Amino acid sequence: MTRGLIAARAVRGFADGFASVLLARYLVELGFSSTQVGVIVTATLLGSAALTLIAGFRFSRFGARQVLLASCLLMAVTGAGFSGLTWFGALLVVGFIGTLNPSGGDVSLFLPTEQAAIAHLTDTAERPGVFAVYNLAGALAGAAGALASALPPRVAQAAGWDVVRVERLSFLIYVVTAVAAALLYRRMRVDALPMPTVRTSLHRSRRVVFRLSALFALDSAGGGFALQSLLVLYLFLRFDLSPTATGATLAATGVLSAFSQLASARIARRIGLVRTMVYTHLPANACLVLAGIVPEAGVAIALLLVRSALSQMDVPARQALVMRLVDPDERAAAASVTNVPRSLGAAATPGLAGLMLDSSHFGWPLIAAGVLKATYDLLLLAQPLDRD
Repeated sequence: MTRGLIAARAVRGFADGFASVLLARYLVELGFSSTQVGVIVTATLLGSAALTLIAGFRFSRFGARQVLLASCLLMAVTGAGFSGLTWFGALLVVGFIGTLNPSGGDVSLFLPTEQAAIAHLTDTAERPGVFAVYNLAGALAGAAGALASALPPRVAQAAGWDVVRVERLSFLIYVVTAVAAALLYRRMRVDALPMPTVRTSLHRSRRVVFRLSALFALDSAGGGFALQSLLVLYLFLRFDLSPTATGATLAATGVLSAFSQLASARIARRIGLVRTMVYTHLPANACLVLAGIVPEAGVAIALLLVRSALSQMDVPARQALVMRLVDPDERAAAASVTNVPRSLGAAATPGLAGLMLDSSHFGWPLIAAGVLKATYDLLLLAQPLDRD
């Protein structure tokens, strides 16, 4: 059954990777400022946070399949909205209620439902490895999507079509993806999972989950300065990087991130989940800071590639840590309560990053991101958590 969840994650990952690279370039071509791009990104993350919280606490009432199918419907609405609307206010609303993912990762309504389902279908020992494969599938598909994001302008130019119109229609990929994911979910017997019917919220693990949530929010606030859509904007404004070069760069970062997660489980077995998260994250954040400082595009890209080879090793370790620290009937709520602050934290800073880029094309957003995320790493290492 986990294979169906992994396949659906891959299908969604392709669309997310495609849209996250296309989004900023398309909005700039519509005439929006960097600040407006940041505000739309913020709206998408705020909406995801609200919907994710609802999904986690209503998981057992509606069942996993119903939550996932409803998420597919919202995904289709997102694609239809961005492909048919160009007014700033309308895109803001669609971004808030939809599932558009500007990060290239997964911050959507699907996440807590799938995480809780995987936790119920695996035991403690195999869980980090399954989460690694789950994230690997999404990351590789996202890298392919990022690479494919260069096709709309190239096809438009070759055929003599309007580039902006072709890019706008390209968001219909979310409609196609929603249908494909829905077909996969309908074939899965996810409602047969032994979900709780009484105590669906947090109880014994409330304190540790809230403490971790605050730390994850700090990490994501830093990440909000360097979301994939904002990296596209930064590379374009500072180095005038072409769509093809940008797509190839972010595809490469996605591939490196994807395969690095496979090493996460092995490292965690040797040094523990928390140390795996911190010891791989700190050097990645140093690379992010340097990528905002160096004056050459090639050096900045190289630093971003090194960062990508390290920065996502903490993801399966973090997911496994949260699932291990809570009781089985707390898992859906814990997945939401830890992911929602991440969305809120990430939503707090893209507008500020856009304002920074409007004021200067220097890499201040990347520097701020690296410093905040390194602070999170040190605070996490100091927590009294089980290191086994």
